[in-house]
Amino acid sequence: MTSSEVSFKVFTGEQSDLSEASFCSVGSDSSSGSTVILEETIARRRNRTDSPVDSNAAGDMISAILDSKAGGEKIFLEFAKTKSLSDSTRRLLVNMLVADMIEKHGRVPPSSVRTKYALGIVTLFPYLKGPDSSNGYEHYCDAESGSGYLAWRIKTVQRNTSHGTKKRSMSTHQDGPKAKRASHSTVDKCREAISVLQHSTDESLVKEKMRTTFKHRQNIVQDPEKSSTILGVFPRFLDIPGLIDQDFTMLFGEDASGKFLAKWPTLLRPGSSQTARTYPPVPIWKPSSLLCSTTLMIWVGTSMVTFLEQVGREQPFLLCVGEQKNIIQKFYIVVDQKAIPCKTQTSVAAFDELFKAHYVFGVSCDEALGSFYTFIQTTVYNIDVGNAKESPRVKEIRARLLNRDT
Repeated sequence: MTSSEVSFKVFTGEQSDLSEASFCSVGSDSSSGSTVILEETIARRRNRTDSPVDSNAAGDMISAILDSKAGGEKIFLEFAKTKSLSDSTRRLLVNMLVADMIEKHGRVPPSSVRTKYALGIVTLFPYLKGPDSSNGYEHYCDAESGSGYLAWRIKTVQRNTSHGTKKRSMSTHQDGPKAKRASHSTVDKCREAISVLQHSTDESLVKEKMRTTFKHRQNIVQDPEKSSTILGVFPRFLDIPGLIDQDFTMLFGEDASGKFLAKWPTLLRPGSSQTARTYPPVPIWKPSSLLCSTTLMIWVGTSMVTFLEQVGREQPFLLCVGEQKNIIQKFYIVVDQKAIPCKTQTSVAAFDELFKAHYVFGVSCDEALGSFYTFIQTTVYNIDVGNAKESPRVKEIRARLLNRDT
């Protein structure tokens, strides 16, 4: 073997033996021998990277790693007992696997390696798999966005070792309240219908004309220069309850529109099934505390007119009117300093309308509640599942909830 061949093998990290090197260079000068070695090395690496990852092999790999490390037994025992992992145990699992990954593959493990580890996790621990995602492991490794528990831990390790990190590229997600959507209505005699809506308060006639003008209304709310005029063009939102629900139903259909009130009592309450009692508590918002945040709800016991003149919030929120906080008489959704009456006067039903208002009027939610609204959007209403930009935490919670009765 020539010195150039040895140097090349050190540079590429290949561990071929001398007989392979000698065979590759037979009948060639040192330059052509190195070329053959290079082509063979590239082919081997391509086969390792491009070949499909076998889920069973990935699961066996994770099992072997955990068996060899202190703390691995704890992970197996907890999952066997609860069919889930607590937050602390999940962090232990991720830390152990990332340490192993970096030890074997360097500080910047290839995407294929990260994907294999993530696949191995949900193969070995099937109740951790996300049933609504493309592969089920995106909350551990999402190659497209560079997010996930494994990716985040790798970045933390890289940062702590004082070697700068590359800024994660942000994918553009066309989803949520601001997304343009195809409507199921047509625009017939739109100007005439709008004229009727300016004056008539007959509920049945108003709802008919609102259906007629639905597509035109959606065009307005999607236009930044016109969206602020929506309640002026369609003032019946302010005195005919139920129009928000009607528009939302035209956007997503009857099934999606009714999901929150149908799912809330059973899906989101801890211990709602026999199986769920064996699981760790799911960290989720309880009905009794749904509206506890002032970001969601503001209570007033004085003049509503005075309050609306002073309010300066951009995002929709619930306005609860009553003489005392524990005796609410009316719920309103406030948009552009105007109060829209809720159709049903209960806190849960009012939140249902509040959520829908974001889509009907094409406005984003309060930034502080982004993960909360995304969870409700994907897990309860099943809107943009697989397309919405979700944090790994939201994906993990949904996986726990949807897997608990399987």
